[in-house]
Amino acid sequence: MLSPYYYQLLVIACINVIMASSLNLVTGCAGQLSLGHAAFMGIGAYTAAILTSSYNVPFVAALIAGGIFAAFFGLLVGLPTLRLKGDYLAIATLGFGEIIRVTILNMKITGGPFGLRGISKETNLIISVTAVVLACLALRRLMKSRFGRALAAIREDEVAAQAMGIDTTRHKVLAFVIAASLAGIAGGLFAHWFRYLNPSSFAFVKSIEILSMVVLGGMGSLEGPVVGAVVLTFAPELLRGVSSFVSQYRMLFYGALLVIMMLVRPQGLIGAGVSGKCFRLPEFRGLLCSKAKMIDKMKGNTRAGRIKQGAREPAHLPAVNAAAGRVQPATAEGEGDQHANT
Repeated sequence: MLSPYYYQLLVIACINVIMASSLNLVTGCAGQLSLGHAAFMGIGAYTAAILTSSYNVPFVAALIAGGIFAAFFGLLVGLPTLRLKGDYLAIATLGFGEIIRVTILNMKITGGPFGLRGISKETNLIISVTAVVLACLALRRLMKSRFGRALAAIREDEVAAQAMGIDTTRHKVLAFVIAASLAGIAGGLFAHWFRYLNPSSFAFVKSIEILSMVVLGGMGSLEGPVVGAVVLTFAPELLRGVSSFVSQYRMLFYGALLVIMMLVRPQGLIGAGVSGKCFRLPEFRGLLCSKAKMIDKMKGNTRAGRIKQGAREPAHLPAVNAAAGRVQPATAEGEGDQHANT
């Protein structure tokens, strides 16, 4: 039998896996940076908690309703904001997250700043693991489908994808809606495990925590966010048992481990399309192995690189008359001597 401490850690890890996997669909697969993902978790959490505590709705139905309500808000936010790119999209999603937090903070039905109490404890490890398995299977089928390949094309080059006939806005909004619905379901599991909700639980820091799990595990892969969520859930707790000094400054060591990890493996623990050669410490001329390979390829394709490798200069290149300062076409053999004699 597991102790209650490790049992709770496993449940929290399952919730974080759903959150990280759903954010990976938007950030890792579609290449859109979202900083307001915790807001969808909060919408799903409060929706499911209010339905079960105030209206006696069954737990599973409340979870589905929380996911649908979060998806609806994902559609409302995604339609205007996903036309933006880069930093502008990140700022827009960040603003949306703060709007949701302040709205929850000032609503009477959510308990306001005092939070929502009296939630029944319905979540357990079996339900959490089942939700993780179903979410990962659905995301795997989605990423291997035509829709997933379209998201990968948008991530690599949105202009080229649009030129090939892909409706980039529709695909990005749909990915945003699916990710929001999964975050809403994770929020419902969160609410019915802790039995208390506070608006501060879904602030900007929570979104950064989920994003760190995606980046650490490896963006674009299905297994990466799962590994990143498990590692970042258990790492701060495992540091408690090392020593009293480490336990006191465990968050400092936790941050240092993240920095070292990003220097050694900038593509994440399980990066998409990463070869085994990238596991060693990269050279400082480029942290990413792909960039280093690209630099070597560009050097090999230059004219100086071809000459160094023994390639001959093309015979039809124009010759430069240094004295006259103009370009002369190459003449036939012996023709230059005739011009010199005249």
